[in-house]
Amino acid sequence: MNHLSLIIKREYLTKVRNKSFIIMTFLSPLIMVGIFTLVGYLSQLNNDKVRVISVLDESGLFAEQFESTDNLKYERVDGLALSEAKKITEENGNYGLLFIPKNNNIDELAKSITFYSEDSPSLGTLDDIEDAIQEKANTMKLTEAGIDAARIKELRVRVNTRLETFKGQETSKLGSGIKLVFGGAAGYLLFMFIIIYGNMIMRSVIEEKTSRIIEVIISSVKPIKLLLGKILGTSLAGVTQFLAWVILLGLFSVIASSIFGIDPGSMPQQQEALAQADAAGGMESIVQDVFVEISNLPIANLVVMFLLFFVGGYLLYASLYAAIGAAVDSETDTQQFMLPLLMPLILAVYVGFFTVIDNPHGTVSQVFSYIPFTSPVVMLMRIPFGVPLWQQIISVVILFATFIGTVWFASKIYRVGILMYGKKASYKELAKWLKY
Repeated sequence: MNHLSLIIKREYLTKVRNKSFIIMTFLSPLIMVGIFTLVGYLSQLNNDKVRVISVLDESGLFAEQFESTDNLKYERVDGLALSEAKKITEENGNYGLLFIPKNNNIDELAKSITFYSEDSPSLGTLDDIEDAIQEKANTMKLTEAGIDAARIKELRVRVNTRLETFKGQETSKLGSGIKLVFGGAAGYLLFMFIIIYGNMIMRSVIEEKTSRIIEVIISSVKPIKLLLGKILGTSLAGVTQFLAWVILLGLFSVIASSIFGIDPGSMPQQQEALAQADAAGGMESIVQDVFVEISNLPIANLVVMFLLFFVGGYLLYASLYAAIGAAVDSETDTQQFMLPLLMPLILAVYVGFFTVIDNPHGTVSQVFSYIPFTSPVVMLMRIPFGVPLWQQIISVVILFATFIGTVWFASKIYRVGILMYGKKASYKELAKWLKY
């Protein structure tokens, strides 16, 4: 095992001392923060722009329904012909002209309202206009029918169903969404980690093979130890870089927010959503539901299983990446082997997002949470919905048992392929190597 520890140390130090590794460790979070800062800055610039809408209400029924805000102002242009109103609106550079014709029939009037603008207006602005008109139109229809609209509004009942399990645990409507966020983030994080650092291992093996350094190393170390050392050493380097990214992302985000004055809560979409929730009297309820759902999540179970599936899933795929690297002479030759390797991962993500959220305890979800090539993603997405511990343990045992088998399988290819030059490997050739 002394050789194994030396190989792990060598692989780790080689990776973390590499100039490109150091540069990308600092540059990647800086680029990400820069992109989000730019988006936030542009959103604020867009939010600061005041949109002016001219309103020509020939019916005289709806003009008072439109209330101006900081970013949206309504200007009445009563007494003008439509052509003249359109010309003035265009000359003034206004956002658009809302034309409401004169019609005593509310139903016909609702179908003849027109919004004139230079380009297609935003859907949010149109929704605000239509909501204001519909509210007044519905009130008028009820009044025509001899019904007291105010009385109907008072009598309207808002149903908010309490959700509780048979065991007495309270849940909420936001539960599925929050559980999907936790599970989806864990599964997607593993997916990206495998692709990024699996390719790093593969490139490392190809570089050593083409430089012939491996011929010296293999003379004193067993192939399986060399394979494990490369996988574990590169994995530790990947974890180090990932932790550095988390710390630097937080640090750069705080610095960018203070320098550019970017407030995530000031985004127009978020402000509108909060305003609507507050207007509906449901803001406190939503916040309470969020805290209830988070407190009901099996946090300790999630953390422990995330680490186990994260490590097991990565090691499983990393061994296959290393085997592919040993079987080829250049990265261009890896393409024929990459699709079969990535297909289970892609399938796991699709099953997770399209099946687990709909039926986390269904047959499809359960089957794919036991298959070792998909279980790291699918099981991580199922756990927030409540998976029995024995199922999680069985899945973990199958995963690590498959990893051991995969390492043996990969080492057979590795020990032959690492010394094979000038010949493109095929699936038939790999099958022969397994018999040596």
